[in-house]
Amino acid sequence: MDTKKTADFVNEMWDSSIVPELSDYIKVPNKSPHFDPDWEDHGHMEKAVQMLEAWCRTQPIEGMTVEVVRIEGRTPVLFIDIPGDSDDVVLLYGHYDKQPEFTGWDDDLHPWEPVIRDGKLYGRGGADDGYATFGSLTAIRALKEQGIPHAHCVVLIEGCEESGSFDLPFYIDLLEDRIGAPDLVVCLDAECGNYDQLWCTTSLRGNLTGTLRVDVMTEGVHSGSASGVVPSSFRVLRRLLSRLEDEDTGKVLPEALHVEIPEQRIGQAHAAADTLGASVYEKYPWAVSDPQPSESHYELLLNNTWRPTLSVTGAEGLPTLVNAGNVQLPYNTLKLSFRLPPTCDANDAAAAVQAILEADTPPLCKVSFNAESAMAGWNAPPVADWLDASMQRASEAFFGKPSMYMGTGGTIPFMGMLGERFPEAQFLITGLLGPKSNAHGPNEFLHIETGKRLTSCVAQVLMDHYLHRKEMAAAA
Repeated sequence: MDTKKTADFVNEMWDSSIVPELSDYIKVPNKSPHFDPDWEDHGHMEKAVQMLEAWCRTQPIEGMTVEVVRIEGRTPVLFIDIPGDSDDVVLLYGHYDKQPEFTGWDDDLHPWEPVIRDGKLYGRGGADDGYATFGSLTAIRALKEQGIPHAHCVVLIEGCEESGSFDLPFYIDLLEDRIGAPDLVVCLDAECGNYDQLWCTTSLRGNLTGTLRVDVMTEGVHSGSASGVVPSSFRVLRRLLSRLEDEDTGKVLPEALHVEIPEQRIGQAHAAADTLGASVYEKYPWAVSDPQPSESHYELLLNNTWRPTLSVTGAEGLPTLVNAGNVQLPYNTLKLSFRLPPTCDANDAAAAVQAILEADTPPLCKVSFNAESAMAGWNAPPVADWLDASMQRASEAFFGKPSMYMGTGGTIPFMGMLGERFPEAQFLITGLLGPKSNAHGPNEFLHIETGKRLTSCVAQVLMDHYLHRKEMAAAA
């Protein structure tokens, strides 16, 4: 590979085609079905997938087929098949559905209006994960431009990832024969520790979400009349949460949610902490000035990737401040979100949390916990020598620094599904969600230069994968 030709081609594609297409894509409010149950009637999902399909069909890749696969009542999947120079299969994955708007965007920014500033493309869904389709095909085209062979490539872009990928298993079953048995999976939906080198995700946490409800009355009553006699539903909630979490340290208490951390992941966390330093925590928009966490950078990384955490992400039964009269509330409900260690059994965790919350109910109230979703995490198989060498080669060529490994605190359900179906496959899980990119929150942005370099790195890995498989076949 002529790395300069690769970089020049990729850069031109991003500047002339990908950034304009992504800008149009950002304008479409195609929120994931969990956040827009009427997505079919609204038509935004259909518009987004048709935009991606139309762009893919303009790409001059010989033998490529592009199809929007549909199952009634489920979000469509974009399925792209690209013949290769060998029968080996590479699966490239991404998603096109988006998180909701959220609040707090800067006055001159908006979730559905693209803005380019300081080399960043702002708007919802550009980095998470609109660029995956464009990046995947551009990496393959970069090889074609130089006549470099590659394996049979299958690109799968789903529309339900932000809702837990509940539609995806049906498509995996439907497309099983067309997908085949990939020995390399490339996922462009993950984080990067910085924008200076290629990062490979080695693990993903699972996610358990549910609602905890406390009822004390059937309707609200004047607080002067009821307080002191009827318990506060909010106080009971506080008491129940203390069964799950140490309120001083944030440590999750149930042992069923903890696992033993593998030695290799501990070593990788040390290396990542040494590289990232204070940016491990400085990348967040803290409300306090000069934050100084008590834990080391290394411990913070493990907290975020291999230890369980609890977040309260929503509430019902609490009036807005302007409507908060002197009323003893009849009930309160909290939405709980647990991030689970990669190897924790999500269903066992859900059962343990429910048992803890519903046992020994405090007096004079009803308590219920409803587990809405229990998604397993993922721990990557050992990285093959050829893939490690390829990532290092790619990172040095296009970033000028070595490749790095780290776990990720988020969840990509598809990786767990693939890990079970293809236990022998190798995984390159990477992405553009770096410091302050703020996917899911306000002011989400895509770092354009990193997108270019990452695309070139994917081209390098696809080439090296072909050469490795060819060497294996010759040796056999």
